[in-house]
Amino acid sequence: MNLVIVESPAKAKTINKYLGSDYEVLASYGHVRDLPSKDGSVLPDDDFSMHWEADAKGAKRLSEIAEAAKRADRVILATDPDREGEAISWHVLEVLNKKKALKDTHVERVTFNAITKSAVLEAMANPRQIDMELVEAYLARRALDYLVGFTLSPVLWRKLPGARSAGRVQSVALRIVVDREMEIEKFKAQEYWSIEADLNADSPPFTARLVKHAGKRIQRLDINDEATASAARAAIAAGDFTINAVEKKPVRRNPAPPFTTSTLQQEAARKLGFSAQRTMQAAQKLYEGVDETGGLITYMRTDGVQTTPEGIAQAREVISQAFGPAFVPQEPRYYKTKAKNAQEAHEAIRPTNIARHPDSLRLESDLQRLYELIWKRMVASQMEAARMDRTTVDIETADGQTGLRATGQVVTFDGFLAVYEEGRDEKQKGAESEDEGDDATRLPALKEGAKAKVDAIRTDQHFTEPPPRYSEATLVKKLEELGIGRPSTYASTLSTLRDREYVRVDKNRFYPEDKGRLVTAFLEQFFRKWVEYDFTAALETQLDEVSAGQLDWKVLLRNFWQDFHAATQAAGELRTTAILDALNESLGAHIFPDKGDGTDPRECPLCHQGQLSLKTSRFGAFIGCDRYPECKYTRPVASPSAEDGSAESGDRELGIDPETGQPVQLKIGRFGPYVEITPPEGDKPKRSSLPKGWSPASLTLDQALRLLALPREVGVHPEDGKMITAGLGRYGPFVLHAGTYANVSDIDEVFEVGLNRAVALLAEKRAGRPGRGAAAAPLKDLGAHPETGEPIHVMAGRFGPYVKSGKINATLPKGTAPEDLTLEDALPLLAAKAGAAPKKKAPAKKAAAPKKAAAKKPAAKKAPAKKAKTAE
Repeated sequence: MNLVIVESPAKAKTINKYLGSDYEVLASYGHVRDLPSKDGSVLPDDDFSMHWEADAKGAKRLSEIAEAAKRADRVILATDPDREGEAISWHVLEVLNKKKALKDTHVERVTFNAITKSAVLEAMANPRQIDMELVEAYLARRALDYLVGFTLSPVLWRKLPGARSAGRVQSVALRIVVDREMEIEKFKAQEYWSIEADLNADSPPFTARLVKHAGKRIQRLDINDEATASAARAAIAAGDFTINAVEKKPVRRNPAPPFTTSTLQQEAARKLGFSAQRTMQAAQKLYEGVDETGGLITYMRTDGVQTTPEGIAQAREVISQAFGPAFVPQEPRYYKTKAKNAQEAHEAIRPTNIARHPDSLRLESDLQRLYELIWKRMVASQMEAARMDRTTVDIETADGQTGLRATGQVVTFDGFLAVYEEGRDEKQKGAESEDEGDDATRLPALKEGAKAKVDAIRTDQHFTEPPPRYSEATLVKKLEELGIGRPSTYASTLSTLRDREYVRVDKNRFYPEDKGRLVTAFLEQFFRKWVEYDFTAALETQLDEVSAGQLDWKVLLRNFWQDFHAATQAAGELRTTAILDALNESLGAHIFPDKGDGTDPRECPLCHQGQLSLKTSRFGAFIGCDRYPECKYTRPVASPSAEDGSAESGDRELGIDPETGQPVQLKIGRFGPYVEITPPEGDKPKRSSLPKGWSPASLTLDQALRLLALPREVGVHPEDGKMITAGLGRYGPFVLHAGTYANVSDIDEVFEVGLNRAVALLAEKRAGRPGRGAAAAPLKDLGAHPETGEPIHVMAGRFGPYVKSGKINATLPKGTAPEDLTLEDALPLLAAKAGAAPKKKAPAKKAAAPKKAAAKKPAAKKAPAKKAKTAE
């Protein structure tokens, strides 16, 4: 019997159809072991020995694999063809050897770039041994990420409360977002004017722009005030123009190569609006196969742009049949990757059978759209170039003082454009090229020497704009350009930044949160070398050298650890006041903005004697007066901005409560603005935070009183006679009845919601989750668990959708649509939840750097309350 081991049940199911009855295919469900999330998993002083553990589910699967291996004559490790796949095979083999499950069993490693019958059978016929150079590159990367996360994160927790974690690639990606925001804040808009004229030369009208004024060539930003624009307008109006030159030039435009992991993520973001994580989830399903179709695309984690001869031949055949021989280039197109040691030279992402047209498939929405994108890109990459005629017309006055230029372009042969055109990213306004935007203009037939008459003149004022914030597509592109991280890890890196609340995404743009700014400023001040773009890129190059067998992985680790460990020890000895002083200086322009009136931006607005400074508490950083406790002024780190109209003030009286005669005050606390009223009897003050979207500067007494009156009684529920109330809570406005909370649309509805509406909201809420004694209907039934037989359901929960089987509940990852979840997606989530160790709270200060092997202490300290997580 031959035992084949792969990662996922879906892959196992597909491959099992291609192999005979002599083969048994088992899934490892991803990585079977990992470094425990605690101190001591990597020991630098013990030559970087690494201690691996399998969770409960992983251990059970390994036992099942070991039992099957004992019965097998041959074990075939068929995990994915990249470093991670090689590592999974290595882990499985290590465990089988430790369990003495192999004895005389022959072990082989096979890889295939597509899950098709021909690819799988060819791989089985050409086995090899595990590539230890790839495994060592994985070990080095995993050790680096662990050492950074579990050495640096505890320093952050102690010195910068509120910070969640740091990571080797994560922190550099965050710095890119923060640096762009600082560019935007420092940007000063520049005025410029565009001047165009509508002309005719006994021809249909056409448009030309000013390129020469007062005898001098001008660039886009040269005319920078209205007076110069008016003078140029007058010169055009008074000019007698002649067409001096008409230049026609044929232009060829070649197609883009087929997708790599990075370009697929970028283009799916531009054209489909997918996040990187959503793209990779859909691509994984297409690779593993859907229903009876088998694998639909080649392996989706690759930097290679080359295609096999078989794929090229298929594409050329499809093009000839669908578009005709004219669209097939005389010679096939061969692409070369620019990335050094690109993902071990894997093939580009393409359909496994290019003749399988997207219209012939019936897939889930995301899968259908992504497959169509991949198919079009692959077909276009082997098509003939698009041909165009680009025309440039120069028009001048007789004295040569004033000149205009018209440009246009006509497509004479569509070529690859008949199928696909690559998307473009947003560009900075005012930074465009001279001819940008004119390519689509079609010009009439014009002759040199012809007179041109001016029909109309337009002068338009513009202002340059700051560089745009990063979208997922442009951030992935930037990371790849800088050589930071691996494209296969970008999705998890960006998700980590969002999950840690270091950034937020608004209208598909990344905005750094203040927490993210503080972490970046801290790292730049005290760990600058390790968040430098060049250093991180150089480390990636060294990891590539390890995988190529050119560098010993432990030499890489020793060189890294020596300086990094010294830096963490030095930072750990710094006083908090020294750190805050450095951050005050670094972030001063952001947290203490210039008021524009010449006054000190750091002067306390309450006592006018102290200086504002960053402060820390167990809840995070805030701004406070250095005369505390004499002055108790505080505010959040976010600087008051004109954009939201907030005012930098301490206490502000809004008026008198007509019922109690007591003053109602607006205050700015460390957690944001709130309103407060003190009862006449001297009881505890009543307070209410301002809801999102309410400006402190425009807050009125009536609004404050309405907030302070919450929660309010809506009415008695008709079924049980219990009161329904409406209020404002941590998760927003709500209605409450008998322990059930139902969200309302916005804060205004809290003040107006009536009994009928409240009853309806509560009924909808109870229908979506279990009530008292009532079971909620599942959102989706995924079938029975293959191991326990328990049904698996997707449910709606108070904090989001989750998957349930028996007594195990597992939250769905952010961005996962409940309706798209499959049984194969659910099983790893449930397995991870079932195997998770109980969480134990411990003071963050007990977290420490990885222990030295020689130290005579317990093998592992108690895990800190927060787990330091790293992500590339």
